[in-house]
Amino acid sequence: MNDFITENKKYVKAVIRKMTGSDNEDLEQEVYIKTWQNMDKYQDKGKFKQWICTITANLCRDYFRSKSYKSQKSEISSELALQNASVKSEHEERIERKRRQKIVLKAVDNLPKIYREVIVLAEFEDLKLDEIASKLKIPQGTVKSRLHKAKELLKETLTPLLGENS
Repeated sequence: MNDFITENKKYVKAVIRKMTGSDNEDLEQEVYIKTWQNMDKYQDKGKFKQWICTITANLCRDYFRSKSYKSQKSEISSELALQNASVKSEHEERIERKRRQKIVLKAVDNLPKIYREVIVLAEFEDLKLDEIASKLKIPQGTVKSRLHKAKELLKETLTPLLGENS
């Protein structure tokens, strides 16, 4: 039996791969079992390789009609649907994030200049209070109060726009 499998393995695999699109070891084993069981029915009229390839093709067709293939196919379809849904939701989240960013940037742009410059330096350029004070040539206490006021103004503006309750 080992010699028989070794001699015909590449033909059987090729037919299975061509018909199913992938390797299927279960089908391959079934081919060898079916061939072994029907060895007495083989007639020396044609090539043995052709006979085993015909058995393989018939088993592949049977496989496509089987319940296991249909359930596997529906499982794969369900998984693909879930993947598509998650991709869609990721895309929607990205769009929502961009929308929120635009709203925040517009609110920052609408702040009075003295508040806008401290919030931009603190939140967007990530500068520390002493760096902002040095850059704007104002006392650190003034930076703190302007930053606090800028955040209060943004909170008033953004809370209703973004639909948040805090």
